This record gives sequence, structure tokens and C-alpha cells, in this order.
Amino acid sequence: MSEPGADLQKVSLPEIALSFNHIALASFGGGLSAWSREIVVVQKKWMTEEEFLSAMTMCRIVPGANQVNLAVFVGTKLKGMAGAVAALIGLCLVPVTIILTLGFVYFTFKEVPAVKGALHGASAAAVALTLTMVIKTGHKCLTGGMPIALSLAAFVLNGILRWPLLEVLGILAPLSLIWAWPRKTGKRAEATEA
Repeated sequence: MSEPGADLQKVSLPEIALSFNHIALASFGGGLSAWSREIVVVQKKWMTEEEFLSAMTMCRIVPGANQVNLAVFVGTKLKGMAGAVAALIGLCLVPVTIILTLGFVYFTFKEVPAVKGALHGASAAAVALTLTMVIKTGHKCLTGGMPIALSLAAFVLNGILRWPLLEVLGILAPLSLIWAWPRKTGKRAEATEA
């Protein structure tokens, strides 16, 4: 199996655009993060699992749509500014066209039971994809008591108690940074003193 990132120089702009178009079209109704991971990490091997999780974390913290931020991040990593533009075009062009068409159809036929059923089915699939991503990536980053506690706290505060995301981040982000901040261990401290 080839190492992620081994052939990144050979990635073409059309391949970036088509890959992000695949992500956008496959995740109709939601689940963009799950499909992004599937394409970028599993299929294309453009990033490792750890790089993807770090990128997703950064993309969720900075302003803007998470997946647009991720497309810019991955595109820039692969081919600089041209890669970012290709990823954005791939992610947005066809879906915007489709959503404009669907918007017209929805507002014309929104009371038809078949339309309601299709939307409920797409929502259920999106939830399942998101849960799949949580399970597959959770074992990589939830390796100790503190990461599990922070994840559960975020879930309880935002998911159950419905606190606004900015408040949850305001509380948990500093705690996470303090916990993850590099510390001098006894051996390192002795080596530095010697």
C-alpha cells in the first residue's frame, strides 16, 4: 500500500475538481465530512487520517463553511492556489446548479408526499454517514480519558443541552489546548539541563 502523500505532485487540477465534485454529489442531504474523509484519505490517499482530522478541526474553527474551507485546504496542499480554485469549482459548481433546479421543483411540488419521503430518506442516509465517520475516526483520536471526556462534554453541551457552538468552543477549546500543550517530561528536562 502506498504511503499517503507519496505521489501528490502527479495530482492534476481536473482530478482535484472531479474528486470534490464526487464528494459534493455523493453527499446529497448531508454527510460531506464522511464523504470527504472517504475520498481524500481512503481512496486518494492525499492525506493521512491524522492530517485529515487536524484539517477538519481547523476548518471548523475558522469562519466560513466547513467543507469549503476543507476544499481550499486540500486544494492548496495539492496544487497551491490553482488547486484551491479547482477544489472549489468541483465542490460548488454542479451542486449549485442542482440545488437551484431542486429549489424550483421543491417550491412547485413541496406538498407531494413522494417529495417529502425522498427528503426524509436523504436525511437518514446523511445521519448514518456522519455516525460512520465518527466511529471510524474516533478510534484514532479518542485514545485516552481526556479526549473522550472532552468529546462527551462537547456532545452533551451542544448536542443535548443545545448550547451555541461558540459558547461550547469558548469553554472546551482552551481546556483542549491546555491539555494538549507540549510539556517537559522528567527525561527531557534532565537532557536539557545536561
